[in-house]
Amino acid sequence: MSRKLIWSAQLAAVLLCALALKFYYANATADELLWILAPTTALVELLSGRSFAFESYAGYVSSDHRFVIAVPCAGVNFLLTAFLMLGLRRLWRARFQMVSWTFLPITAALAFAATLIANTTRISIALEMQRRSVDVDGVSGSQLHRLEGIVVYFGFLLLLFVLSERMEAAKMRTALLFPLGIYYATTLGIPLLNGSYRQGMPFWEHFVFVLVLPLIIVIPFVLLVPFCGRSLRRTDHEPA
Repeated sequence: MSRKLIWSAQLAAVLLCALALKFYYANATADELLWILAPTTALVELLSGRSFAFESYAGYVSSDHRFVIAVPCAGVNFLLTAFLMLGLRRLWRARFQMVSWTFLPITAALAFAATLIANTTRISIALEMQRRSVDVDGVSGSQLHRLEGIVVYFGFLLLLFVLSERMEAAKMRTALLFPLGIYYATTLGIPLLNGSYRQGMPFWEHFVFVLVLPLIIVIPFVLLVPFCGRSLRRTDHEPA
């Protein structure tokens, strides 16, 4: 079997896995998502000191019944995005060369671990904001929750990408467009294809948030990469 054919099959496998996960999540209940809700809740309890109890089809309910780690809190969309980003990036770097099939389970494991960390952080921050009754003038509670989710998820996605890359600073600047493109594809492209725009104003408000906030997050990375690259080169040339 030719290398190009194997590469194409691996690309198809990544896309099919992502599609299957998306379809699974679309109809999944809290009981069917215990594989990700349970470890996430355990980490949240460890980090926040709060206790949660599982209620079938509802999710994990806090002891004071003020917070529920439910299906929308599972972080499956982030898992999907992280898996696609890592998998497609690995294949893009290979570009029709031989890639071991072991990259698939390794990519899935890395994406899952990153999801647990990102989701635990997001939920813990949300719990702290609820405890402190954080309020921002001109921003509703739901908008604030959305802002926090976008910042945390995309921030971790960008961090995961940077940690997984081994590139020169000059190339990293353009490479940062890759996670941004994957994020837009999964958070905006798929909902548009699903017809979510028919929801009217709520969708377009979400659309603007998702479109603008990641750009604001990316800019500091783009500005810092050349500086970090110069610093590293100076360090490498310093005598021992």
